[in-house]
Amino acid sequence: MNSLTRTTVVSIEVPLPQHQRPIRKFARRFSRNKAALVSAIFVLLLVVVAILAPLIAPYDYDEVNFAAITAAPSSEYLLGTDALGRDMLSRLIYGARVSLLVSLIAQTVIILVGVPIGIISGFFGGWVDMLIQRIIDVLYAFPSLLFIIIIMTYLQGTLSESESALANALSEINDATGGLLGVLIALGLVFWLTISRIVRGEVLALKEKEFIVAARAIGATNRHLMTHHILPNILAPVLVAIAFGIPNVIMLEAGLSYLGLGTRPPVPSWGLMIAEGVKSYRSFPHLLIAPGLTLALTLLAFNYLGDGIRQALDPSLRND
Repeated sequence: MNSLTRTTVVSIEVPLPQHQRPIRKFARRFSRNKAALVSAIFVLLLVVVAILAPLIAPYDYDEVNFAAITAAPSSEYLLGTDALGRDMLSRLIYGARVSLLVSLIAQTVIILVGVPIGIISGFFGGWVDMLIQRIIDVLYAFPSLLFIIIIMTYLQGTLSESESALANALSEINDATGGLLGVLIALGLVFWLTISRIVRGEVLALKEKEFIVAARAIGATNRHLMTHHILPNILAPVLVAIAFGIPNVIMLEAGLSYLGLGTRPPVPSWGLMIAEGVKSYRSFPHLLIAPGLTLALTLLAFNYLGDGIRQALDPSLRND
């Protein structure tokens, strides 16, 4: 008899590096949330459109056509034109730049201010924590919108009257950003309070953990503990706070522009376009529908994206 030789193929699974496993798990959990996945694609497309606005927009945002004032949507103007004959689609595309720029810079300032203050407050405790929290309580007592309006009004008056070198530099930055400097400073001064409270709560729960106590026992300094042990373990709630904070900033910027305190015309803003559309929505509904629907979809996408990130990072919601 002929003897049969069997060859056994042994597959060896090479384990992923330690730092890649959480990323792989996060991506798998996030992809299960279809609404969050679609929202992430929408946000990505919005960012690409904002970056490539000069290449994508069919017209300049301030290009006027007096022969097509308040024109209805057509093949030439897909979303129609406004009361000055400017293309609505082009202004929406450039308006995305304003909304995303404000939210990105504001969140950066919020993180740079709120996260360190929250870590210091929760880590040291005692009189340091009490002093910081009382300051936060005082700032929380002021209505945010009123506080922002006061700051912006004061800043605009100071920049227009002062002739110092700092005022001139700030005025140039304000002109370059289309009048958004006041919005950015005001948001940075107000919106760090919430993320600071979130970080403080996480630090209070972490600083008594065994790995922190062990690191302290072998001589780790407070700075090392905060940067190498505390900070990496609070990134998840910070990311969730950022994801939910972006739509809040976009909505606030739109509200300020609606009140005439945001961008300066002719720089387009979704809030400013909504304010202009409200005046004539009965006769020309496209002036209100286009920016209103764009703003609503953007806010909805960011909220679903934040919810998907929260579910993917929350241990109590994991289903591996």
